[in-house]
Amino acid sequence: MLETHKTSIFKSTLTMAYRNLLKTLHNPDKLLDVVIQPILFMLLFGYLFSGAIAGNVHAYLPTLVPGILMQSLISAATGSGTQISDDFSTGIFNRLKTLPIPQVAPLAGQLLADILRLLIAATVSLTTGYLMGWRPAAGLGWVILVVILDVFLGWALSWIFVLYGLFAKSSTMVESISLMTMLLLVFLSNAFVPVKTLPPFMKILVELNPVSYVINASRTILNAGFWPTSAWIVLGAGIVIISIFAPLTVLVYKRK
Repeated sequence: MLETHKTSIFKSTLTMAYRNLLKTLHNPDKLLDVVIQPILFMLLFGYLFSGAIAGNVHAYLPTLVPGILMQSLISAATGSGTQISDDFSTGIFNRLKTLPIPQVAPLAGQLLADILRLLIAATVSLTTGYLMGWRPAAGLGWVILVVILDVFLGWALSWIFVLYGLFAKSSTMVESISLMTMLLLVFLSNAFVPVKTLPPFMKILVELNPVSYVINASRTILNAGFWPTSAWIVLGAGIVIISIFAPLTVLVYKRK
């Protein structure tokens, strides 16, 4: 009986994940965050600011690509909260509760689908950088490790954005809060400009920003080909986020 229950949870979660992926593919707004936004920001920042910051595009790409990669993943992670909020506001979850599936399956399916969304965003970001002339000095194996590290942290952040979606009264509010969170995390980091060029008070904020650790780790891995201490810090931070927000999100979800 226990084995049958596990199978039911597994199949139901996969079905809900497939449903959420279809929503992303058929909704231009959801697809924009995953595919179009990484291309747009890579081209915009690469060709608009490279001359002022690094002298030319080729010299700026080793700095830019890890920053755009993390920005794209955070932006893709924010879609979790919006989709959850949409489902609650339209009454979809009330209908799902009447189905003979485990109660947690819709939430688990959403977060499982997020992994693929994050992988798509990462692939688009890195491919765009490659087409612009970026070449990672460390090789393909290290690139894959960076993608795994960044996607793991992005997935951990998805739990926070899902919690936003459960508390917010509308998906518009979720989008607004998520956008502000993403902008603060990314632009108050070392994603796009060297920290040494910032005024003292900005340096303090950037050095305290956890996203700066992710980007430092990604740059070190991609350019030098070794696993730095900052990467272990990122893994630890992701585990802490999941251990705190996963139980809290499930609890709030069940009560709603």
